[in-house]
Amino acid sequence: MGVRVAVAGASGYAGGELLRIITGHPDLEAGPLAAAASAGTPVTQAHPHLAPLDGHAFEALDPARLSTADLVFLALPHEESAAVGAGLPAEVPVVDLSASFRLASPQAWSAYYRTPHAGQWCYGLPELPGARERIAGGRRAAAPGCYATAAILALAPLLAAGLADPGDIVIVAASGTSGAGRSPSAALLRTEVMGSMSAYQAGGTHRHTPEIEQALRAAAGGAEVVVSFTPALAPMPRGILATCTARLRQPGTTTGDLRAALAAAYDGEPFVRLLPEGRWPATAATTGSNAAHLQAAADDHAGRAVVVAALDNLGKGAAGQAVQAANLMLGLPETAGLSTQGMAP
Repeated sequence: MGVRVAVAGASGYAGGELLRIITGHPDLEAGPLAAAASAGTPVTQAHPHLAPLDGHAFEALDPARLSTADLVFLALPHEESAAVGAGLPAEVPVVDLSASFRLASPQAWSAYYRTPHAGQWCYGLPELPGARERIAGGRRAAAPGCYATAAILALAPLLAAGLADPGDIVIVAASGTSGAGRSPSAALLRTEVMGSMSAYQAGGTHRHTPEIEQALRAAAGGAEVVVSFTPALAPMPRGILATCTARLRQPGTTTGDLRAALAAAYDGEPFVRLLPEGRWPATAATTGSNAAHLQAAADDHAGRAVVVAALDNLGKGAAGQAVQAANLMLGLPETAGLSTQGMAP
């Protein structure tokens, strides 16, 4: 018998990716699988690719039922996640995939969300300094957002090394359509998306902005961080490609200097790969995996550091990262059930 885990919001894209990882995990087994709107329907009706879950049905969303598991994943909208998370026993480990518990500042929360601030849990990005130990020692973890994961992994080492100006950061990132969730939307119809890219929530309005600034502020030693973030919708089901730039703090900083900072930060990290110089990240290389690929260059003409990050928004950007945190919380090998290999073409 493995460690029994529950998933709330199991019918969505992130929930389905959690189930895919759980069914292939050597130490986890599926417990209660809650999906309020789909309660009573077969799991494989929503996720036909998950043949091992034939015979399983979605359940109603009941915190008492969820808490019978050894660990609970919350893959719910933030307003639902905050309520369910508050109702789970303190001794039951919980990993939340929503934004509910990511932000420390009530002011930052109220500027981007319309619901009450639910507080902050341990930020579940293990590659940040000291985070792995905090996650392993806790009972609550807030998995980072997909865009935020890409941007933070790309820029945090440069800010920590004093190579980049924290007050002048620009991020342009494209995501696959699964990042918008499974709810029907005219903007996500195949006829609207295929063959087209479109920006959205530009002008500093995207909700991952304060999350990115919060993590980068810590990396920069508390210095003020200003991020201009523009997301875009790409005609692909999954993946994120983030181009992250910041003004160089010192003239003469080279590509080698930037790569050295990234290499030092992620030396030995199982899921973050600095590509060989001259090879740039591609989303297909990370699809289906928990990997993040990075590449850096110094733009001498503009005086800026450029770091490009690619990851799977449902993998390292959501479900894979949540399982990575769960492995730490449960005392399992951090890499258990998770792949570093993508699928291409």
